[in-house]
Amino acid sequence: MTQIIDRRLNGRNKSAVNRQRFLRRFRDQIKKSVSDAIYQRSITDIDKGEKVNIPTRDTSEPIFNHGPGGRREIVQPGNTDFIAGDKVPRPPNQGDGKGDGKASNSGEGDDDFVFQLSREEFLEFFFEDLALPDLVKTQLATISEYKSVRAGYTTSGVPTNINIIRSMKGAMARRIALRTPYTRRVKELELERDTLLLLHDSDHPKIIEIDEEIKRLKAKAHAIPFIDTFDLRYNNRIKEPTPTTRAVMFCIMDVSGSMNEERKDIAKRFFILLYLFLTRTYKNIDVVFIRHHTTAKEVDEEEFFYSRETGGTVVSSALELMHEIILQRYPTSDWNIYTAQASDGDNWEGDSPACRELLTQQIMPCLQYFAYVEITAYEHQSLWREYEKVKGAFPNFAMQDIAGLTSIYPVFRELFNKQTA
Repeated sequence: MTQIIDRRLNGRNKSAVNRQRFLRRFRDQIKKSVSDAIYQRSITDIDKGEKVNIPTRDTSEPIFNHGPGGRREIVQPGNTDFIAGDKVPRPPNQGDGKGDGKASNSGEGDDDFVFQLSREEFLEFFFEDLALPDLVKTQLATISEYKSVRAGYTTSGVPTNINIIRSMKGAMARRIALRTPYTRRVKELELERDTLLLLHDSDHPKIIEIDEEIKRLKAKAHAIPFIDTFDLRYNNRIKEPTPTTRAVMFCIMDVSGSMNEERKDIAKRFFILLYLFLTRTYKNIDVVFIRHHTTAKEVDEEEFFYSRETGGTVVSSALELMHEIILQRYPTSDWNIYTAQASDGDNWEGDSPACRELLTQQIMPCLQYFAYVEITAYEHQSLWREYEKVKGAFPNFAMQDIAGLTSIYPVFRELFNKQTA
């Protein structure tokens, strides 16, 4: 029977294989701890590792032992106190119990098993089964990624790339090709000498001449080298360009006066999740940050999350700015365009219908996906009702509401859940 022993070095993580097996076994408990972390952490700590508690009952192994403890549903024959169906009280002072809360000098137990998830493990569980929908368009004109592929053999290279089998085959073919004329002529001369020996002695001048020619031809055949420098062949590898999928995500956040600190904190947490997800999962993706109140402005990451600017509410200003940026920098034939918008739904009267017109006539035909989250625990306002009309017309428009911190992660997973064919 074949036995395969894995002797690969794991570096400092000497139990990496066992750790992955442990993570798979307790996946449900770990995912619950990861999902709870989103509303228990500060914004700056969202992408850090996490301590996970595994209850002792989940890590314990089943054992067999003897003793009177446990539940028993049998009635011994000959008793006079019980019949089938009666409940037998547990004998006193036997079996394990939870105690009466007083200190004791006896007894033992186990604490919950606690282990630390690394940052990469935490994010892997956090963003499991998530993907941008309909990422299909590719741009081949500006390729920036290459992969190394085999491209036959070359006659020059470094010694580490020598292909021994291919080199030996070439050397053998060369030896056979060069020796064949000599060996063929030697066989002809040997046949001629054998014929002469039937008529003459071995010291006959003609026979001596043939022997010298045979000796000369064999010397030439043996002088052919076993392997020569031009027999060497090296593995050839070239860099082959690979098509790259390009995408851009527009993050639009309402920072008007109606967005109090609690709602802004929820919006920031949602966008931090989205930003971590995008930068961790996709290499070639642009993120455009837009903040708006009565006017909209494209900002960098720092200003988007930490600026304290506020004002009234005109949502259409952000949509107009996004459409201008798309026309200037992101042609729809080359880019997958996505938008995520967070607002409390409070908008200036008369602007919500304008937002619907912008979306239906200009913006939605350009987008792969639009995700809108409304941060409110109360009744939806005019912007939500207008967006519902957009959702009815475009299947790539998604809406969700967030009532509090505990709703952020479920809503995020609902909006960006990986689609199955």
